[in-house]
Amino acid sequence: MDVVGMLEAASLLVPEGVAAENGVTVSEVWEYLAHDEWEIALDLLEEFGDGWSAPPGFWEELERAAGMLGFERSREWCRWRGAETRLGVIRADLVLRPAGGTFRRTPVPGAGVLRPMWDIGNRRDDGAPELDIARLWVEFAGDLAPGARAPVRLLPLTAERWRHLAPGDRITLYETAVAGGTAEILEVRPPSA
Repeated sequence: MDVVGMLEAASLLVPEGVAAENGVTVSEVWEYLAHDEWEIALDLLEEFGDGWSAPPGFWEELERAAGMLGFERSREWCRWRGAETRLGVIRADLVLRPAGGTFRRTPVPGAGVLRPMWDIGNRRDDGAPELDIARLWVEFAGDLAPGARAPVRLLPLTAERWRHLAPGDRITLYETAVAGGTAEILEVRPPSA
């Protein structure tokens, strides 16, 4: 299947009446596809993922199309969103400690590469924190500098251990024995697949 076929297949999965935040509908995506505006169509289809519970097949088609177009970050984003349909969505407002307050001197990469540990409230039998691992995606930015703040998405290694979290809960990021940042949970959604 070629890029157009993948984008068309993804478009067919969008229910009628669903619109992106900017009001664009799937019929407008078809117009872009008809004029070989594949990049615009891909961007718009990615935006549709926020307006409904997209099935994994939707994200798989977009991931493959982005890969064929050579859009690596977009491909990784679609892969990430596909994983969220299977594992659930966890969004948080993360504040990193300043460069002098932790070992990190460089920005945290934003595209899901970093897999830090988190204190999310789970405890061992002796009462000590039991840290859990989750990949980190910085929303709306390529990275997050020490001392900076941004909304992030978390993709846990063991999703069941994160199910108790709710908006307003505070969690702590660790890359070493020293806390590297704190986050407030903004949103928790169960898997849709």
